Amino acid sequence: MRFRLPQKSGPERDAELLEQYRTEKDLRVLGRLYARYMDLVYGLCLKYLKDEEKASDAVMEIFEVLVQKALQHEVREFKPWLYVLAKNHCLMLLRKSGNQREQTFDPAIMYSLSPEHLSEESDAERREDQLKRLEVCIERLPDEQKHCIRLFYLENMTYKTIASQEKLDLGSVRSYIQNGRRNLRNCMEP
Repeated sequence: MRFRLPQKSGPERDAELLEQYRTEKDLRVLGRLYARYMDLVYGLCLKYLKDEEKASDAVMEIFEVLVQKALQHEVREFKPWLYVLAKNHCLMLLRKSGNQREQTFDPAIMYSLSPEHLSEESDAERREDQLKRLEVCIERLPDEQKHCIRLFYLENMTYKTIASQEKLDLGSVRSYIQNGRRNLRNCMEP
């Protein structure tokens, strides 16, 4: 099954549509935003689930999850956040079916949150090398940065939730995550 991306109807940006949905709680607004990334979500689901029908079902399930999560979480950049949400949903489905590979942390989400890196599937060998380098870089981070980065990206926790759970002040959490991202970028540079 192949989803078609609709043409953008006007200069609406992701953040504007997300804010409009959060304010009005109009599913049509969220649907317009989600439609922009259905191909990305479908491709990701197909990659993990290895079945077109299951991937199509997962795309619809992810939208249902998105309806609530978009209201609950502070979302700075919608596309990378949706990528993580979709990936975690697929991993949960694999876990339930018993088909999950040994994969506890996907560092691809932190290498770069730019769209060109998220959709760069054609050069699988280069991507695999980058992932291996990133895993090494993550392990080199100070413990606080490593822990906060994993909670933020893998667990989709907000800064506030991390601060509360880890009994840290909000500024420290923000600092650990920002410094961790900077350290990862510096480590990954050739």
